Amino acid sequence: MAFISSAPAAKTPLRAGATSKRPNIRAAQNLAKQKALEKKALNYKLPLGELAIFTQQLASLLTAGLPLVQCLEALQEQTEDPVFRIIIRDVRQDISAGNSFSSAVKKFPRSFNSLFVSMVEAGEASGALAEILGKVAAYFESSVKLAKKVKSAMTYPIAVIGLAIVLVTVLLIFVIPVFSKMFADFGKALPAPTQMLIDFSNFLRGWGGLWTLIGIIAAVFLIKKYVSTPAGRAHKDRFLVRAPIFGNLIHKIALSRFCRTYATLIRSGVPILRTLEIVSAASGKVQIENACVDIAKHVSQGGQVSEVVAADSFFPPMMKHMIKAGETTGNVDGMMGKIADFYDTEVDATTAALTSLIEPLLIVFLGVVVGGIVMAMFLPIFNLAGVAGGI
Repeated sequence: MAFISSAPAAKTPLRAGATSKRPNIRAAQNLAKQKALEKKALNYKLPLGELAIFTQQLASLLTAGLPLVQCLEALQEQTEDPVFRIIIRDVRQDISAGNSFSSAVKKFPRSFNSLFVSMVEAGEASGALAEILGKVAAYFESSVKLAKKVKSAMTYPIAVIGLAIVLVTVLLIFVIPVFSKMFADFGKALPAPTQMLIDFSNFLRGWGGLWTLIGIIAAVFLIKKYVSTPAGRAHKDRFLVRAPIFGNLIHKIALSRFCRTYATLIRSGVPILRTLEIVSAASGKVQIENACVDIAKHVSQGGQVSEVVAADSFFPPMMKHMIKAGETTGNVDGMMGKIADFYDTEVDATTAALTSLIEPLLIVFLGVVVGGIVMAMFLPIFNLAGVAGGI
């Protein structure tokens, strides 16, 4: 009996030790996860939509009279993104240590873009941080709205073209070989469209299909590599602006972004040369980057913005006259804002027109491609039926 009663007593310390290790394991896992998030925060690219919401909420809290550190603490608690929560925490701690808001956000350049940093610097210098953050929040929101409109216009054609490619591939690889075996029993020459389709199907089902896939992947890789070079990027931007159907839309979006960014920065008190640097970085187009360099040189020598714009074919004549009128009245930022509003309206109208135009074009495209394949495969059957009818 003594032996039986002593066995449970020997196991009790082991269970206690096992349970005591579980919190330690969890704590180690949480610490490792936290370190991984902190490492990711240094190079975290915050979506523009999230930055717009953060900026608007921060502007509202500052307008209500809350101190900046308390505003950041409130935003940190309600942010669902764990990486962005760490970024806000680090910015808040940096400010609590006596550093400025602009220097704190500069440590996270991929989360807070140069436009945001410059606007914060202008707000700190003028003492109107809440007002300027409200302006930049409105700018971010308009940029997000514009991007969503373009994406919604592009989603339908991309989806339809992708579906067409999948459908045609299935027909060529799986359906046409069945017809090919059936036509082989006819013992007669096939019509040219049918024979070409069967030959292409055999090519894709053999080594030709593999080499075609490799060629497509290699071409995409080489194009991406070339586009990453300065010369390739310049060729890409020029092609996009001159491209049929979508080129006009891309051009108007670039002009709207240029004017909106310029107007927002100048209105917030950012110096013009710094404004041109930010506009150049935010444009995403080589044409505007080159124009900003020329404008900066011309302005530093005592010239005017309208003079460079008038000499650049990328900018339409209407912009030249409106900017010149703004310079005459001393209201360049207001005139730039009106130009941006005009092109935003143009973008809406162009997007609506393209959406209504693309739908019937895609229907015709699908009808020609799929209908052409179906007709080519049924031609021998129609010919056979005609011969049988003649007999």
